[in-house]
Amino acid sequence: MINSEGNDPLLRPSSTRGRLKVYMGMSAGVGKTYRMLQEAHSMLAAGINVQIGFVETHGRVETHALLAGLPMIPMREAFYKGKRMKEFDLNATLLLAPKWVIVDELAHTNIPGSKNPKRWQDVMDLIAAGINVVTAVNIQHIESITEQVKRITGVDVAERVPDTFLRHADDVVNIDLSAEDLITRLREGKIYDPAKVETALNNFFQPDKILQLRELALKEVAGQVVRKVETEVDPPKQMRRERLLACISSNHQTAGRIIRKTARLANYYNADWYVLYVQTPEESIDRIPLDRQRHLLNHFKLAVELGAEVIQAQSGKEHGIAAVAKLPLKVLNLQETSVTEAILTTVRNKSITTVCIGKPHFNIFQIILRSNVFNKLLNALSSNNVDLIILS
Repeated sequence: MINSEGNDPLLRPSSTRGRLKVYMGMSAGVGKTYRMLQEAHSMLAAGINVQIGFVETHGRVETHALLAGLPMIPMREAFYKGKRMKEFDLNATLLLAPKWVIVDELAHTNIPGSKNPKRWQDVMDLIAAGINVVTAVNIQHIESITEQVKRITGVDVAERVPDTFLRHADDVVNIDLSAEDLITRLREGKIYDPAKVETALNNFFQPDKILQLRELALKEVAGQVVRKVETEVDPPKQMRRERLLACISSNHQTAGRIIRKTARLANYYNADWYVLYVQTPEESIDRIPLDRQRHLLNHFKLAVELGAEVIQAQSGKEHGIAAVAKLPLKVLNLQETSVTEAILTTVRNKSITTVCIGKPHFNIFQIILRSNVFNKLLNALSSNNVDLIILS
């Protein structure tokens, strides 16, 4: 979130912004909320001003019992669709200004009329005000892996947290359980109401699905460790700093996948990354179908949300799609619209270390092959010690 002065509040000096600790898990029921409440009790015993901003116990007896003795900020009440709803009270928390606040359900969507659409944005406001936050999220809510999660679980997760949010976390802690232990907790009624157990066992809570989600969570936390190394270890002791370039076409079925997978790589390596779209004459603003134009603009927006800088390459005489849509993208003007030239120019200008493209049947690859210069691209990348990744 950018404030009215154009500054990202989470990029303020660490002395003026609050700390952010995120508990992450592979699914509901692993113990994220329980651990947060344990930490709150430890803070309280140490004389630290900690308050509960919002906690969802889901009726779990052991977790609910930990609320006893913890100071709580009253929740805000509002009516939505004829129902009385209770929400985290951001304004009250800002006024009370506790040293630490516990805010559960990070991916939650706030009811209409709230200051922010999403709870993670509320957390950003707290940190910007100098308040330290402990929060929790499941791995399936991370934006860049939603397609992977859908393939694993069959569920298209609607509530998502952008990867850029996690890059500002001071600590990301994985709450881990084996698939067997998680299923045991489910059968014992420690996660859902007993009436829902069989349905859960036949759907989400299957060992193979849990194992894959567990792997995703572990990889995400490992990536956070890499980021801490790169920010806290002296540069001479570090490995090469990665800078990634994702090359996309207007093919809506593949562009989003390339963007998300490159975002995952960038997050893992704590790398700057870029998305390059080459507007060929066949896709000039007066030729490209409106549906492709709409998908392309949505992919540009997705890339920006995931932390990329988007570059549109075009000939100087063409009107770029991004310019027409008034998006804040970089434009690379070329004498001739060549995909290979655009890639190599961007590699040089941005000191790219890894180029990510789609399989050979993708449009961008077809253009390269038709121009008979794919070997030139490979040789040029190789001579500059630039890796090429072909994404499936």
